[in-house]
Amino acid sequence: MRMTSKGQVTIPQHIREAAGFLPGTEIEFVMDDTGNVRVRRHADQPENLALKAALGLLRGRATTKMTTDEIMALTRE
Repeated sequence: MRMTSKGQVTIPQHIREAAGFLPGTEIEFVMDDTGNVRVRRHADQPENLALKAALGLLRGRATTKMTTDEIMALTRE
């Protein structure tokens, strides 16, 4: 993983999902005495269960038998 010149890094998706980090989640970085850094949800922010449930309903696969070209044609009309 590489840090950008602005000090930004991307948390891998499998880690975000396991930690429950959703869009808008306030996170904090904590360094221990040995220099290890932990990323965790900010203590003042409870887990947004409604948002998590809504996002869970939106995930999945399309069941249409349309080709990519047919879908693109529909979006361009």
